[in-house]
Amino acid sequence: MTAIAYSVKKYVHSSNAHFHGQREKCVSLTLALTPDQSGFRPNHSTTTTLLKVCNYIQAGIEQGNLTGAIFLDFAKAFDTVDQGILLQKLKNSGIGDRTLTWFQSYVSDRSQYVSISGSSSLPLPVTCGVPQGSILGPLLFTIFINDLPNVCKASTVHMYADDTVIYTSKPNLPQLEAVLQEQFTEVEKWIKDNKLFLNTDKTVTMLFGTAPKQHKLQNPHLCVGTKSNGTLTVVTSLKYLGMLLDPNLSFGPHIKKLSSKLYPKLGALYRNKPCLRPAVRKQIVQQMLMPAIEYGDVVYAAAPQTHLHKLTTLYNSFCCFVLQCNNMTHHCDMLKELNWLSLESRRTLHFSNLVFRSFSGKLPPYLNRLLPLAVPSSYNLRSSTCNLLAIPQYKKKVSRSSFSYRTPQLWNNLPDAIKSSPQSKVT
Repeated sequence: MTAIAYSVKKYVHSSNAHFHGQREKCVSLTLALTPDQSGFRPNHSTTTTLLKVCNYIQAGIEQGNLTGAIFLDFAKAFDTVDQGILLQKLKNSGIGDRTLTWFQSYVSDRSQYVSISGSSSLPLPVTCGVPQGSILGPLLFTIFINDLPNVCKASTVHMYADDTVIYTSKPNLPQLEAVLQEQFTEVEKWIKDNKLFLNTDKTVTMLFGTAPKQHKLQNPHLCVGTKSNGTLTVVTSLKYLGMLLDPNLSFGPHIKKLSSKLYPKLGALYRNKPCLRPAVRKQIVQQMLMPAIEYGDVVYAAAPQTHLHKLTTLYNSFCCFVLQCNNMTHHCDMLKELNWLSLESRRTLHFSNLVFRSFSGKLPPYLNRLLPLAVPSSYNLRSSTCNLLAIPQYKKKVSRSSFSYRTPQLWNNLPDAIKSSPQSKVT
C-alpha cells in the first residue's frame, strides 16, 4: 500500500504534572497515512472524495460491470476510540518513547462535566475517545483508523474522517455479493478488534449500474449479512458527503432535492426584499445560495440537461431577485449587468481549476492519477507544449460524464495560450 508522509508541528498546552512548568511543548512527527483517507488533510475535500468514488463507478459502467458499495456508519466514532490501542498504533508508526509519553499524557487524566446557568455537575473521568475540538483530535482519530484499508484487499476503501465506503465492481451480482460479503466480514472483525461500534441499522448497501443492466436482475439489490445473522439495509438512494447518489449516477434526485431546498429560501428573501439594498441582495445570493449550487458541481456537471436546466432556472431566479426585474428579462442581459458567468461557464472554470491544481501538485494523488498527460504525436510536436491531457476511450454516456473523461476534454479545448501559460506547466 502506498503511503503519504504527513507532518504535524503544533504548540499545545499541557497541564499534566509530568510536564509541570512547561506551558508549551513542540511535538514534531512524521506519519505514514493511507492515501484512502481524505479527512483533515491538505488539498483533500469531500468533493475530491466524491470525484474518486463516482469516477470508479462510472468506469465500472463503461466495462459493463455492476458496482456494489457498503457505506459504514460508526457509532460515536471519535468518542469510542480506545486509548490503549491508539497509543499502541502510535508506537507502531515509529514515534519515539519520549513523544509517546507526551501523547499518553495528552489523552489521559481528562474529565468532563455539564454546566447550565452557573450550576455544574460532578466531573466524570473520560476513559476513551480523542479530545474533540482540539488540534490533535482529528489527527489521532485518523491514525486510529489508518489501517482499516489493509483488511480490504479485494475491494477499494475510501474514508473521509469516519465516513467510510467499501466498493468494488464485478460483471454480475453473485460475484459482487461474494466479494463484498468477504470484505465486510473482515471489516467487522477489524471493528471488534479495535473496540469500535458499527451502527448496523445505518450501515447500508447500494447497487450501481445502468438501468438496463439492473432491470435484467430479478432482485437488483445487494445482500450482505452481518455477524448477528442479520442483513444490511438496502437503499436505492443515499446522501453521501452532502450529495444524493442514485443507482445510475444521473444526479437527478440530488438536483431535485437541491432545488426544493433553495426555492423556499429564495421565497423568504423575496418577502423581505423591501429591507434589503441591491448590494445586500447580491451579497446574500453569492454567499448563502450560490455555494449550495456550486458544491460538487464538478461531480454532477454532466448530468442530463433536463436536470441541469432546473438549476439554470433557479440561477435565473437568483438574478431576478438581485436586480428586481421580472422573469421575462433575458438571462444574458441579467448576467451582463451582474458581471456573472453562466452556470455552465462556472462549472467549466471549476474543472479548469482542478487541472491547474493537478499540475501544481495540489490535488490528492488518487485524482492526479486520473489526469495523465497525453503522449505527444510524432506528427504533431506542437502538442508537447500545450499540456494536453489523455482522454480515455469511453463509449457509454454515463462513463463520459466521469471526471477522468470530462476534465481532460474540457481542458484540451481551452486556448493554447492558457494551457501553455507558466501557471499551468507541470512542476
